[in-house]
Amino acid sequence: MKLSEIVLKTFGWKLIGDFPNINKSVVTLAPHTSNWDFVVGKLYLNARNINNNTLMKKEMFFFPLNIILTGLGAIPVDRKNKKISMVAQTALIFKKKEEFNLFIAPEGSRYLSNQWKKGFYYIAQEANVPIVTSFIDYKKKEVGIKETINDTSDIESTMTEINNIYKDIQAKFPAKFTVDKGFS
Repeated sequence: MKLSEIVLKTFGWKLIGDFPNINKSVVTLAPHTSNWDFVVGKLYLNARNINNNTLMKKEMFFFPLNIILTGLGAIPVDRKNKKISMVAQTALIFKKKEEFNLFIAPEGSRYLSNQWKKGFYYIAQEANVPIVTSFIDYKKKEVGIKETINDTSDIESTMTEINNIYKDIQAKFPAKFTVDKGFS
């Protein structure tokens, strides 16, 4: 048993589900209402040996912080690039890498948002990869993987499916979380 799993179990967390046997995916992590989500999530990923990456603005990658961020799986992106969209930039990263599981908090913020950001959906479409749903449920003290969505051809049905997956999961701060109201 890895130290990260021991830490989670010591604090009463249950590790749920296994990551699908795929090399590339967009992984939604919700709800995201607290900085603790990062800690609990990283411990889970380490305990399960899940290769994981996140996007971060390139301005954060200065010495010595760049060494730490790269070690944590962060990938620098240029959010101000007018020549190529974030979706296209990220799809190019998927094409270049053999293994790339991109974790994104679809709410786009730790604060209440009735409409989620859809970038994760468009990235999955552009890169032609599935969406894996991951979660942290503070009420049940469960962290893990829910479902894999392979067919993302229709945003309405995909978002409705994602809403159904997340609707009963309790955030650290429940008043700051809701599923996407545009698709409920």
